[in-house]
Amino acid sequence: MVNKKNRGLSPIFIFPLQIINSIIIMQGKEAIKEAIMPAYKSRQAEKKLKQYAKYFKVVLVTGARQVGKSTLLQHLFPEYKCFIFDPIQDLYGARRDPDLFLDTFPPPLVLDEIQFAPELLPAIKRRVDTREQQGQYFLTGSQNLSVLKSVAESLAGRVGIINLEGMTIQEMSSRPEDNWLAEYLQSPAAFLKLRQEREPVEAGPLAQTLWRGSLPGILEMPNDIVAGYFRSYIQTYVERDVRLLENIRELSSFDRFLGLSAALCAQEINASQLGREIGVTPATSRRWLDLLENTFQWLEVFPYHGNTIKRISGKRKGYWRDTGLACYLQRLSSPDALAVSPLLGSMFETWVVNQLYRLSSLLPTPPQLYHWRTSGGAEVDLILALDGCLFPLEIKCKTSLTGHDARGLRAFRETYPQEKIAPALIIYAGRESCPLDQYTTAIPWNI
Repeated sequence: MVNKKNRGLSPIFIFPLQIINSIIIMQGKEAIKEAIMPAYKSRQAEKKLKQYAKYFKVVLVTGARQVGKSTLLQHLFPEYKCFIFDPIQDLYGARRDPDLFLDTFPPPLVLDEIQFAPELLPAIKRRVDTREQQGQYFLTGSQNLSVLKSVAESLAGRVGIINLEGMTIQEMSSRPEDNWLAEYLQSPAAFLKLRQEREPVEAGPLAQTLWRGSLPGILEMPNDIVAGYFRSYIQTYVERDVRLLENIRELSSFDRFLGLSAALCAQEINASQLGREIGVTPATSRRWLDLLENTFQWLEVFPYHGNTIKRISGKRKGYWRDTGLACYLQRLSSPDALAVSPLLGSMFETWVVNQLYRLSSLLPTPPQLYHWRTSGGAEVDLILALDGCLFPLEIKCKTSLTGHDARGLRAFRETYPQEKIAPALIIYAGRESCPLDQYTTAIPWNI
């Protein structure tokens, strides 16, 4: 069995040398493992993964690097052999002779980073077609476009696909079964009636939560090591994903592009303007945004038009998938630096949108996400569309609200009187749930 430790230095193992030496002297090798590897926290995707293992012969888990794909599979199926593929080395000859590899190692198998061994997919197809057993192969991939293209060509109808995101605040607080968004979408009236009975999850200070982000590898790291983790993450991402998917020669321009895209979180994206800022063509900046999206680093929310297209902005809003990475790219060196930064509001919106996206992706039928903005400046940060109903949500990085904060939600309701619109929510930086008007309720960010 191949272990990740043999694949080279990973960001999660970057640790100050003096700390390692102290651990060796005091407690030995087992202490090193405990100090470096955080305790496993249950994920909300576990239930769906177990279900898919019962009904699909092949299960594919996609997601960005270091969101916990391999850890999740190894936790749920510790007895299965796990192989981690590399873009350069052909371990065990899987690319050279895929049939021999699969004959040598019969299922069930966990095949990590399958995009580096696409030659295996036709061989897997031939095998699963001759066996009725479910849950034979579990694949992971961190490059959405290349993985899904290869899987679609080889395993159509035979594979269940699960996208794993960064951790929700409920998962970080050891309450993975809690999904308040599902309750709200199922019955807004019942959710609002019981909102006062919901205990907010335990969370650190807001600025610290946003600055650290939601990747599992940093949960138990001290703040002074987090920047080193993110620096290694970006270096690994550029060297292993970007160079394989895009032939980018101007790496310095791409580095500036990453920083600028982080500065534009929670804003409408203009690819032409973005390209001019870094000296590349609009087509190049759009292609680079697509690259970020296809490697699960970037999320775009489309505009909601309804029946008033002429008055509505047609631009997408963009968000980095992890606020910790976005803060690092903006060179915010500490939670205190973020707390006094003009970017605090956009990082708060980015964090909330990602939390909502993660909670919605766990539902059997996820809602469609939109944003809404008029030429006159009225806007709603997020609109969820499900079962013919619209669920408007506003995001405010404030600890106290007034009825004035609901003006965008009122404008949206007045613009579409013919639509079925649920009671609206404002997610804010305060601690209490409270009604703001007849149609709007404020709820805390860590509900």
